[in-house]
Amino acid sequence: MWEQYVTSFGLIATPQIILSIAAGVLGGMFIGAMPGLTSTMAIALLVPVTFGMDSVHGLALLMGVYCGAISGGFVASCLLNIPGTPSSAATCLDGYPMSKNGGAPRALALAAYSSVIGGCLSGLCLVIIAPTLADFALRFGPWEYFSLVIFTFSCVSSLSSGSMLKSFLAAGFGMMLALVGTDPSNGVVRFAFGFEDLESGFNVMPALIGVFAIPQLLEDVDEIGVKAHIIEADIKFSDFMSALKEIWERKVDLVRSTFIGIVIGILPGVGPGLSNVVAYAQARTASKHPEKFGQGVLAEAVIAPEAANNASMGGAMIPLLTLGIPGDASTLMMLGAFMLHNIQPGPLLFRDNGDIVYSIFIAYFIAFGFLLVFLHFCLKPLIKAIVTPAQFMIPVLLVLCTVGSYSLNNRMFDVYCFLGFGLFGYLLRQMKFPLLPVILGLILGHMAEQQLRLSLTLGSGSLLPFVTRPISLVLLVVSVVSLILPYVMEGRQKKRSAAAAAADGN
Repeated sequence: MWEQYVTSFGLIATPQIILSIAAGVLGGMFIGAMPGLTSTMAIALLVPVTFGMDSVHGLALLMGVYCGAISGGFVASCLLNIPGTPSSAATCLDGYPMSKNGGAPRALALAAYSSVIGGCLSGLCLVIIAPTLADFALRFGPWEYFSLVIFTFSCVSSLSSGSMLKSFLAAGFGMMLALVGTDPSNGVVRFAFGFEDLESGFNVMPALIGVFAIPQLLEDVDEIGVKAHIIEADIKFSDFMSALKEIWERKVDLVRSTFIGIVIGILPGVGPGLSNVVAYAQARTASKHPEKFGQGVLAEAVIAPEAANNASMGGAMIPLLTLGIPGDASTLMMLGAFMLHNIQPGPLLFRDNGDIVYSIFIAYFIAFGFLLVFLHFCLKPLIKAIVTPAQFMIPVLLVLCTVGSYSLNNRMFDVYCFLGFGLFGYLLRQMKFPLLPVILGLILGHMAEQQLRLSLTLGSGSLLPFVTRPISLVLLVVSVVSLILPYVMEGRQKKRSAAAAAADGN
């Protein structure tokens, strides 16, 4: 293993790649700090740029963008009371009141160091868990892989905000779109309706960029002309040292929140948004002064959500690299980048492309090293950047997305797909459908079809192996439990509420 690290470090340690990681972190920080833009958007803009790079260079750049964008969101949360990214939503609850009460440097410093420490700890888990899980996944047959896809959709549906039925329908839409094109088994063209461009199916990257970028840009149009009132923050090196001392005094909160972030990050299709909220809620539950949460007084109220959302990054990379299943929307974009470079994530990735995997590990830690430096020296320009007028930002981003979609294959059909999927995504968002299951269905639909056919062929048409093979059975049982559990919890909550109401009535 150590030989792999030495070899991979040799691949990473070139001036071009190191500068690319640094530029990715800095650019990701600026995009993540701007309200409305997300880490998914940041990666979407850069994926087409990596097309002309070698695999290690391109993926290292995206890793830098990923780390920077997730971390940058706390700036807008603390100073504008607007989450820079969805993963920083809970940070607003105490970060902004703390800043409003004159503690902006303290809030920013606590968030900055919590982000870096949480991200680095999750990186260690990534390095330890991923190779072991990949070895275990080598035991998977087509039955286990199909059950894994079912488990993924059950997780996304049960943990998505809103209706579980809508999540299932969104995943169904995606899987239907995956059927368009030539059948890989018998060469029959399906659902092309006479259009030659559809015979090869939909290109994943224009669909990814369109579904996540255009709905966000259309919603950001409403922000044109709205002036943001930012809290001034003159942060000094002494503020960072004081924050580091406070974090050490609350190391239990930091470790607990990091663990929450890693576990939630590993769950397919969930991501840092949920970990941010759960960690904040757990910190409040464990606090000796829960009544002070929301007042901008307690350090752990800022430490917990920021440690968790960064910790979920390493967690989300674990299923991506070992199973080919993205942990959140950003790693879904990373999966598209892997596919763009003709690399298939999964257990065989460690055996066939070990140098790339360990290069990603090294790039992850290098990115957090640059992040620590930039948070010390670039916060002031970052604070000024978050009030960039939307009328300047939106057209530039739309042009970049369009050019990126065209450059992937140099054909206008991909641009039409980008626009079509974008409008489709906007319509789904207006109807309160989650977008992540759509793209998961489009990407994993091919895998599900292939593995189901293979399992039926090997089992002579029998479905029995799905329940007689232990790993497949466990995945299916957990899938069913994950779908039922929310209803059970909701029922218990209603009973508790009714009992509390009855007690108050008496």
